[in-house]
Amino acid sequence: MIQVRPAVPSDALPLSRFGARTFRDAFAAENRPENLEAFLAKAYGVPQQSAELADPSVATLIVEAEGEMVGFAQLRGGVTPACVIGPRPIELWRFYVAKEWHGRGIASTLMAAVVTEALRRGARTLWLGVWERNGRAQAFYRKCGYLAVGQQPFLLGNEPQTDLVMARPVSQPVGIA
Repeated sequence: MIQVRPAVPSDALPLSRFGARTFRDAFAAENRPENLEAFLAKAYGVPQQSAELADPSVATLIVEAEGEMVGFAQLRGGVTPACVIGPRPIELWRFYVAKEWHGRGIASTLMAAVVTEALRRGARTLWLGVWERNGRAQAFYRKCGYLAVGQQPFLLGNEPQTDLVMARPVSQPVGIA
């Protein structure tokens, strides 16, 4: 059974480990190890995850299947790039599914929960940044109704990279073929 639930403070350690593992799985092959590890130490340490879980502007959703964490997503309010022009935007900041669970409906289930949470928070536009070289993720987001609307910088360790900015209205249901 697949279950999506809001994260709680005691999820900080497992979320830290899972986030680092899935980020490493997705990006280690195409990035320098020292940049990857510097980013992971900053973004996925337990203190950082604890702070994010305590932040009311961040919503963290965890997907569990067969008793284990298999995915998570985080939405956050805050500064929105000028290329995102829809009303009441919220950022889909992180969205990861364990690679061994790809193709099993986890991402679709999680995206539906993201849209529900965005609507609950009063958002009407979801936007995200996705690495310009991550074609698999871009294809998934397009299936979910996101369109490329611009670009923004992303710093991985000391290496500047480019993310595509994608956005979609959240008044529409998630359309995944």
